[in-house]
Amino acid sequence: MKQILITLVEDKPGVLNRIASLFRRRNYNIDSLVVGKSEKPGVSRMTIMTNEEDQRKRGHIYFNLLNLVNVIAVKDVSNLGCVTREFILIKIQIGPDQLNEVNEVVKSHGARIVDMGKETVIIEATEREKEIDALVDELTPFNITEIMRTGKIAMRKGKTHKISSDKINAQADDVNWVPENIHTYHN
Repeated sequence: MKQILITLVEDKPGVLNRIASLFRRRNYNIDSLVVGKSEKPGVSRMTIMTNEEDQRKRGHIYFNLLNLVNVIAVKDVSNLGCVTREFILIKIQIGPDQLNEVNEVVKSHGARIVDMGKETVIIEATEREKEIDALVDELTPFNITEIMRTGKIAMRKGKTHKISSDKINAQADDVNWVPENIHTYHN
């Protein structure tokens, strides 16, 4: 079962290395890890996806992340309402006679051509994992020469909760996303 963790971390050098080292030391596999700046200066948001079946190990991953020094908060959103997306760039080698056919496939998947050279075309798409897989499958006969694909990013549906921590300055009237002080994992 896929485990999706949204993690807020301090935007400092070495934080990504600490998180990757945690997974390496504990022998957990990361399916995807996407990091980017958040709405709060000094805070980065990570979407970490694992494929751990064992409920006990899923709990260990969660608690180990919470215990890292630069981690502000962790939410396991695996079973919550979320919008999830992946981004992909695909370069295919085509001849001029194939352009219309490729364009039809691209449009049918809501993707778009972002670069058209003499022998190659680069296509971009942002969609759910299954739709990205379907696009790749339909473009495979056209000689795909390169693929660059991000991991999954996720955002919970509903009200946004602001960060509250001693490390980050939160406004007093904000709804808080407080680092959880829990002792059991229920997901």
